[in-house]
Amino acid sequence: MKNKIQSVKGTRDFYPEQMLLRNWLYGNMRTAAQLFGYQEYDGPFIETLELYAAKSGEELVKEQSFVFNDRGGDQVTLRPELTPSLARMIAARPAQLPRPIRWWSFGPFWRYERPQKGRSREFFQWNVDLLGVDSPAADAELAAVAATFFRLIGFSATEIKLQFNNRRLMDDELAALGLSENKKAVFRLIDRRDKMPAEAWDRYAGEAGVRPEQLDRLKTLLANGQLWEKSAECQAFVAAAQALGIGDYLEYDPTVIRGLDYYTGTVLEARDREGEFRAILGGGRYDNLVGEVGGERLPGVGFAMGDVVIGLVAQKYGKTPPLSPSPAQVLVTQFDAATGAEALRLAAELRAAGLRAEWYPEPAKLDRQLKYANATGVRFAALAGPDELAQGEVTLRDLAARTQERLPRAEVAARVRARLGM
Repeated sequence: MKNKIQSVKGTRDFYPEQMLLRNWLYGNMRTAAQLFGYQEYDGPFIETLELYAAKSGEELVKEQSFVFNDRGGDQVTLRPELTPSLARMIAARPAQLPRPIRWWSFGPFWRYERPQKGRSREFFQWNVDLLGVDSPAADAELAAVAATFFRLIGFSATEIKLQFNNRRLMDDELAALGLSENKKAVFRLIDRRDKMPAEAWDRYAGEAGVRPEQLDRLKTLLANGQLWEKSAECQAFVAAAQALGIGDYLEYDPTVIRGLDYYTGTVLEARDREGEFRAILGGGRYDNLVGEVGGERLPGVGFAMGDVVIGLVAQKYGKTPPLSPSPAQVLVTQFDAATGAEALRLAAELRAAGLRAEWYPEPAKLDRQLKYANATGVRFAALAGPDELAQGEVTLRDLAARTQERLPRAEVAARVRARLGM
């Protein structure tokens, strides 16, 4: 036998049940974003490497991007994130876009990382951004969009938390510790606080130029859950979040720093409160990004959430709805070749009445056809054999309730709609 060709490492096959989960997430993302007035958009899947080289940090560009030369010799990359594309698109139309700009998107991205639980090399990501507003209330709105999504899929604040911090606050605190000169290295150190064993993290701090006495003070700083109260910006953010009704989701954490270089103010991460999974989403304020790609200086705040972790979290907590592989509501069975045309007509009648009807494509034993309906999640089976056709009737089976009734053919669609609550 020939060896089976395997999928590319770090990618996923979306069989119907996985596709249903992805579409369920996408539908709730769309609802949450549109509740706040955000418009859907998208950008190209391939961008120039130049767009990311100075905007997204060395690690993302050098270690995590799928980079290649096109046939013209230009370096391009499969997009590892969307915010730089967003900034480029806005910079291209500076006078044509009404402010504020509220945009959202959901699409595929690629990062060359080691595949593991909650992380793949190809993933889908929800991106939500608000540009043209420079205020803590705008930051709080982004947090509210995220919290609204969590509520829509059934997560309460006892299960999911939105952790926040502020880069300007941390700038001031690091300056007080004498750590301003190697701030980027210290930010990377803080970002790895919960990703490394304590001893390894201490060694990494020394490599980053943090002296032992500074390290002790840094650890005290990172354990201070009330540090946000020193920041007027954080206080305004919390007040706005409370006004938006999401204060119970918030939790301050000084170790939330976000690794990307362009964050300038509030930063956000969402996690399950049991702490089993990596961050569900991340984002923050990036006031300089549009200007750095050739546009005007435009304040912005946004977050991104991949589909992999939230899918695992939703499944772990039992939040996913029952997912039927088939979208059909009714299966029209086929008794024999002689009645096949009438089965087709019945299926067409049901579709004309607004129902999703599937036709079994060949005569077969009824048990086989009903077994197929059960396996694919079709709730109703419509049986039109010679006896029913002679009387102008249809036998309707409710496979979920395990009941059946014989009805005039003209009443079948209305009965199904009534049972489905349509």
